[in-house]
Amino acid sequence: MSQQAQTLATARWKLGARATPYVFAFFMASIMAMLMCLVITAANAGITADFPMRVLGAYQLAMPTAFCCVLLVRPVVMRLVALTVHPAR
Repeated sequence: MSQQAQTLATARWKLGARATPYVFAFFMASIMAMLMCLVITAANAGITADFPMRVLGAYQLAMPTAFCCVLLVRPVVMRLVALTVHPAR
């Protein structure tokens, strides 16, 4: 595949820049919810034979909740960062 064809193929499946906050929220929520479900389930129920199913059950609730929370909290966090960090020069 030529470089131009490969670049065009890559550009076709990428989302536009306006989707950045939503894509960020999706990946952040997905990763953080899974990590938290793993840790909290292990702490509360232990690592038993049904551990993966317990984690996935918790994740079904945690991921959409985390996604909404990241979307709502992101503007506040961006403001707090702007108040506490010098801008790049």
